[in-house]
Amino acid sequence: MNSLFRYIFLFVVVLTWGNEDANAQANNLRPRNAPAARFRSASRNPKLEAAHERFIGQQLNLTDSESARFWPVYRKYQQELTAVRILKRLNNSSAQANGTEQIDKEIEYDNQMVNIRKHYRDEFLKILPAEKVSELYKSERQFTDELFKQLSERSIRAGN
Repeated sequence: MNSLFRYIFLFVVVLTWGNEDANAQANNLRPRNAPAARFRSASRNPKLEAAHERFIGQQLNLTDSESARFWPVYRKYQQELTAVRILKRLNNSSAQANGTEQIDKEIEYDNQMVNIRKHYRDEFLKILPAEKVSELYKSERQFTDELFKQLSERSIRAGN
């Protein structure tokens, strides 16, 4: 459990330092109406991703064979989800017109995320037993929950 907090702490630190700069860079680099997938490297931090992968790897206790097959697929899964999240975020920006079109796009992005998750669930099941796939989703949620908890505690301590 101690190593869990160490990874989460590292994740929080990297996230807070790099988040504003990465968002500014992504906004400055992105031409209007450009595909989000091209700019995902500007919005992700390699140290943050490494901490996340170490945590997932520890939780899943992957064999060498599983690990060699799992990580490339998992990274693709994360990239596809990130691309849709960026598009969804842009759709909800103040630059977008409000109304039916924006709502329809929001629903379409949610649908795309569900389809990505379904597709990769099947891909993960080709590599890992169902118990480990289930543990993967639980571990992702646990990592995110702990991150938000620590961010909240830091915010309270800082008096924000």
